[in-house]
Parts: sequence; structure tokens; C-alpha cells
Amino acid sequence: MADRLRILQMARRTLWQAVPTVFGILLLNFLLLRLIPGDAVDVLASESGGATEATLAQWRSHFGLDLNLWQQLLAYLNHLAHLDLGLSPRFNVPVIQLVLERLPNTLVLMISALALALVVGIAAGAVMASKAGRWPDRVLSLAVLLLYSTPGFWIGLMAVVLFSVTLGWLPSDGSETLGMDLHGVDWVLDRVRHAVLPVLTLATFYIALYARLTRASMLEVQRQDFVRTARAKGLSPARVAIRHVLRNALLPVTTLAGLHFGALLGGAAVTETLFGWPGLGRLTLDAVLSRDYNLLLGILLLSSMLVVVINVSMDLLQAWLDPRIQAD
Repeated sequence: MADRLRILQMARRTLWQAVPTVFGILLLNFLLLRLIPGDAVDVLASESGGATEATLAQWRSHFGLDLNLWQQLLAYLNHLAHLDLGLSPRFNVPVIQLVLERLPNTLVLMISALALALVVGIAAGAVMASKAGRWPDRVLSLAVLLLYSTPGFWIGLMAVVLFSVTLGWLPSDGSETLGMDLHGVDWVLDRVRHAVLPVLTLATFYIALYARLTRASMLEVQRQDFVRTARAKGLSPARVAIRHVLRNALLPVTTLAGLHFGALLGGAAVTETLFGWPGLGRLTLDAVLSRDYNLLLGILLLSSMLVVVINVSMDLLQAWLDPRIQAD
């Protein structure tokens, strides 16, 4: 009961701290984007081969771009108060509709990549720490070093060449097979086949990072007094390694995992473009190229909220792993 109350207090404190953080991010993003020269109307005019001054003025009035900076900010905050992210000049549809259409695909990609990186990285790091200095540690350390040093986009390209072009085992583009009316298990398996290469590409760097961090943390924890006490009590080596060493070594890993969720969103833009994955990463790139600032602000706002939620979850996980962590 005391542990549950402590975790609830930590969750409440962290959420209250997150509110000004999200507002500050929102304000900073808005001001920086609005200070960039040009807007979506300029891009639309260039793509259409030109437009008259009257047409440009009409477009800017329609999208609210004829207002000054502070009027645009107040209008945007008013829209947010009504849960409205505005209209996308590029696609001429509500921003919330575009984001919600792409968000599930990006979440599937990011959560799968992060889960894979944690599971494989922690397992590899635990093996390396338990066999420190012996051949399993050296082989895995070399493999981890290669993954850590190789750019993710190069791994993705080589995976496409090997598994899609040469062997023909996995598709290289999109999130599902077009033109096929699949249902149930067949639909799930089709989505999984399309997700394998993007998930592996996005996870490789983080697998190496978590493996190195787990190994270093476990070797440090193994030298602590409470581990020697557990061994002196006659506990089995496996129980000591899992219940005492690994559990305490996971604290820095979970901390970095929360911080890396935002980095995964940035890396997803490259991965989604490479594999034609219809997610927020590709949508962000389209918004930047078309100067669709309403769409970009909506993506940045929801991305910030996602990162906050993940960091709150990681704080609660750390509180569960280490009862010494207290709410202030």
C-alpha cells in the first residue's frame, strides 16, 4: 500500500511539472516557426505556376496568415482550447485528422523498435556481464561495436538489398500489401512482414547502446555489498543475477529509454522515408518542405505530449524498481 501511494505521488508530481514544459515547447515552436521567412502560400503559388496578389491575399486570409504574429498566436491558442489544431494549407484538411491517420503507424514502429532494443540489448548486456573477459563477451562486444558504429540508413539499405531484392523474403515499401482484401490473422501477418525491416533498422543503434550500458551497470552492481551478502546467504547465481544485479542495473537503462523515445521519433523520419512507411516522420518531412506550419505545430505538440507520457511512465517504472526513490 505504501509503495502504491508513493508511486501515485510521483505520478502526480511529474504530471504537474509536465504542464509548463509542454506549454513552453508549444510557445517556443510557434514563435520560431513563424519567424522563418515564407509560408505555405508561397509554396502553393510556386507549385501552381504563379498567382496574382489578390489570390495570394485571399489564400493568406483563408488560412489566417494575414494576421500579425501575436494575433496568430492568440488564434492558435484559442483553437487549442477547443481541441482544434487548425487547418493544413498543404492538404486543406484539419491537422488533427492528418495526425491521427499517421500516428498509429508511427507508434507501432517506435514502440516495437524500443521494445526490441530493450529486450535484445538487456539480454546481450547480461550475457556479456556474466561472461566478462571470456569469448562470449568478446564476440558480443564486437557485434555491438559494429551495430553502434554503422549508420542506421546504411543498415536499412543493406537489409532491403538482402531480404527484399536478393532473397525476396520481406517487402521493402509501405505498411501493408495494396490491392488485397485481408482480414484477421492474414492482415496481422501482412502488417508484421512489412514492419520487420523498418523496426530492425530503427532498433539496431539502440540495441548496441543498451547492451553496452547494461554490461557496464551490471559489472558495477556486482561489486556492491548487498550482492556479496546475497551470495553469502547461499542464493543461486541465477537468482542473484536477476533479482539483485539486473534489477538494480536497469535503472540507468530505463532512464535512457525514456529520453530516447524523442530521438526515435526523429530517426523515424529517415526510416519511414526509406521504407515508404506512412507515419508521422514522413508527414513531418512533407510539412517542412511545404512550410505547412500548422501541420508541423500539430505534430510537434502531440510528439511532445507523447514524450512526456513516456517519461512519466519511465519514472514510475524506476520507482517500482527502486523503492528508495521517493516523491518530493
